Amino acid sequence: MRSVLRIAVAGTAALSLAACGGTGGDAGSQNLVNGKTFTMVLPGDPGNLDPHFTSLSVTMQVDRFLYDSLVAFDKDGTSVPNLAEKWEATTTTAKFTLRKGITCSDGSPLTAATVAANINFVGDPKNSSSRIGVYVPPGATATADDAAGTVTVTSPVPNSFLDRAVGALHIVCDKGMKDRDLLKQGASGTGMFTVTEVVPADHYTLERRKDYAWGPGDWKADQQGLPDKVTLRIVANESTAVNLLVSGEANAAGVIGPDQQRLQAQKAVQRDVMAMFGELWFNQKPGLPGADAAVRRGLTQALDLGQLTQVLTSGTGQLAKGLVAPGMTPCDPDTISGRLPAHDLAAAKTTLDTAGWRAGSDGIRVKDGKRLAITLFYTTELGTTMQATAELMQKFWQEAGVEVSMKGGTHAELSQVIVAGQGSWDAGIVPLNVSSPGAIVPFVSGPTPPNGTNFAGIQNSKYAALVQEASVIAGTAGCGKWAEAERALAENVDVVPFANANRPIFGKGATFELTEGSLAPGTIRMLGA
Repeated sequence: MRSVLRIAVAGTAALSLAACGGTGGDAGSQNLVNGKTFTMVLPGDPGNLDPHFTSLSVTMQVDRFLYDSLVAFDKDGTSVPNLAEKWEATTTTAKFTLRKGITCSDGSPLTAATVAANINFVGDPKNSSSRIGVYVPPGATATADDAAGTVTVTSPVPNSFLDRAVGALHIVCDKGMKDRDLLKQGASGTGMFTVTEVVPADHYTLERRKDYAWGPGDWKADQQGLPDKVTLRIVANESTAVNLLVSGEANAAGVIGPDQQRLQAQKAVQRDVMAMFGELWFNQKPGLPGADAAVRRGLTQALDLGQLTQVLTSGTGQLAKGLVAPGMTPCDPDTISGRLPAHDLAAAKTTLDTAGWRAGSDGIRVKDGKRLAITLFYTTELGTTMQATAELMQKFWQEAGVEVSMKGGTHAELSQVIVAGQGSWDAGIVPLNVSSPGAIVPFVSGPTPPNGTNFAGIQNSKYAALVQEASVIAGTAGCGKWAEAERALAENVDVVPFANANRPIFGKGATFELTEGSLAPGTIRMLGA
């Protein structure tokens, strides 16, 4: 996908105010300075940096400094050259022609064979890449012509946006493909930077490659203001991150909560993106409450999604109308309006009663001697409003007779517990951001962890059938059918998107732009005093 598990995510997403090249929006009239260090604050440790084994947005942000993809996207979400200078595609085949002169961080040339090996690795289910189905369709294969510099991809199943999906895969160089342990806290790529120091949970230091002469769109190596080094500081507390920006100790940080006002008052650089922020998932593993569609419906009826949105976004967000946020999709983002159960506590109680969950003597619902108990998971690294939202969700469910325990965790814990399927959970606030309707497919259908990324165990036959119909239609001509598929998920209460929010990245002492859900390294320009 390009998923941004702004989860957690799940990945990257194309953004409404994205840019792929040139100088930052306000750098043209300012004093650009060479040789400086760009410091960016990350809300959590990225963990394993291998780009083929992550769905976390924080990790994908780091990987953008280290790896390139075949295709990039401009501010309008239009595909532009990156490692590939040109390409052509249908729903089942894609052919990419590589730019000449691209080298890896170890100095070796990037070959078409290397690119094909990446695609074959991710597309092979036995490798259990988290990017299978997101970037590379399961079973897709690639062949290379090194002399011509071309890579041809063949997919066994149709994909409406095959060139966009495969084109966004981060390409690992030969050294890393042969020894993936090198990628866990290092890199082997064609990206603009290399890793020079890793102190887990504290900071990562990167150094710019002086031989890097390519980049998205018409990027040029002789631009002024490029940083020589990048420091990525791990700071979970948002107020602390803002203090670092205000003091000049940091150049960029994402700020979701009310501390935004301090930076806006100082007229800090601000890059906006409307992204999915509130999205509720139920664990549908057999034997769990969420496996019953009636329980999912009753639990959703008990929630006031509008009120949850206001709390989560501090009153600045919008009620989500689809599974892909505005500005991130080539299709109409309004796909599920009116399809989710409306807030009605009395109806919620009736639905749960009908499902066999009757209120016990202490008010908690019981069925076959088992209490209706829900463990609600949420991430602690997406601002203070996430916990307040979880607490409000707990209150709504308790009023319906549900026993609710809350479990907060870091991005890494969320990835392990929910995305990798290694922990216990019943419901989770997991904002998954994707850049096309097809990119969400492996997260809501197909194999479950560890064999796939369908972490909630969703099995919706109507959705699967509609996806098959949509996938054979190339590009945006299939958007109507993709909308039908998303509505099938909403009607079965398989996933409950409820809040879109502006999730800006602020800057000081530098300008930059956002692409695909993250800060674009090639757009960083350092400013003088």
